[in-house]
Amino acid sequence: MPFVIALAVLIIEFTPAHFMYTGPLLTAVPALAAVTMGPARTALAVACALTVSVITATYNQAWGTLQVYTNFLALGLVSVAGFITSSAVRAYRRHELDEVRRIAMAAQEVILRPVPERLGPTRAASLCLAAGTGAQVGGDLYEAVQTRYGVRMIVGDVRGKGLSAMRAVAVVLGAFRVVAHYEDDLVGVMNHCAAALRREAAVPGAFSEEVLMEGFTTALIAQVPDDEPVVQVVNRGHPPPLVLHDGQAHALMPSSPHPPLDLGMGLEDLITGPPEKPEGFPFVPGDRLLLYTDGVIEARNPGNDFFPLPEIMESIDYSTAPQEFLERLHQALMRHTEGPLTDDVAMILVDRLDEQFDVPVD
Repeated sequence: MPFVIALAVLIIEFTPAHFMYTGPLLTAVPALAAVTMGPARTALAVACALTVSVITATYNQAWGTLQVYTNFLALGLVSVAGFITSSAVRAYRRHELDEVRRIAMAAQEVILRPVPERLGPTRAASLCLAAGTGAQVGGDLYEAVQTRYGVRMIVGDVRGKGLSAMRAVAVVLGAFRVVAHYEDDLVGVMNHCAAALRREAAVPGAFSEEVLMEGFTTALIAQVPDDEPVVQVVNRGHPPPLVLHDGQAHALMPSSPHPPLDLGMGLEDLITGPPEKPEGFPFVPGDRLLLYTDGVIEARNPGNDFFPLPEIMESIDYSTAPQEFLERLHQALMRHTEGPLTDDVAMILVDRLDEQFDVPVD
């Protein structure tokens, strides 16, 4: 709008309508720019208004008149006031956004707590990275707990962001944290999480109609028994975990695809249905297991290439501790994207320990 006004002044001055007094119109240019634009564009608007003033004064041969200098004085005063106002408004908005972001991150950290460093026959670490977009909380979830059945972990991704996504995250994690300790069947744990999500969706007003129609949650639950060199996996539409064995990263692909958890969309009716039992994969002492969300593998560089997660895992020195390993993955991810993340990222790394020596085997 400020630049439209400046253009309108030029049109008036170069047409028969030039009898109109356009000084007050140009004065409005920096004032409007100050409340709608940042300092840089406000400065551009001021420069534009000054340029138009010089052009019109020259065209009308008005230099030396009191009216011209009054216009410049008014324009200068309003411009200074505009810069002060723009800076104050910008600082207030930044403070307000920082406060909202701080509250959002605090709420997310309460729900997504770091996993313990030692869980049964494993050593673990976790990492959660929020996308650099505004103050909305994300929809990634993770947890790892030690139970009488072994170490049980969950990682998932709720479609969308904001309060609806965080509500779904809280529901799934709440169900998992309770059920994981008394449900012996790993598939039963996943089914309890799915049922909890459907119960929450049945509460009037819990989710918007759009979320109820299109919302879903991919989830993966893994279990590392205390007495078997395996990892058992139940995958509901989530990216497969990776196992680093003898320096090679292998994806634990499910034998058949299964639908994600939904809020009543009926996805389970469209495919063969949920798995009847977990799938087992070798996970011996010295192996390293990575559970992650799609924000990792779908991160793109400026050339639109996906992040090569298996290759990056193989390139990192295995002797690094789990937390340092995740930090190096994080650094590689940021180098790949060459900018802020566009999607949230959550990862859990688990080392299978040699119980005899209580250290990972090289």
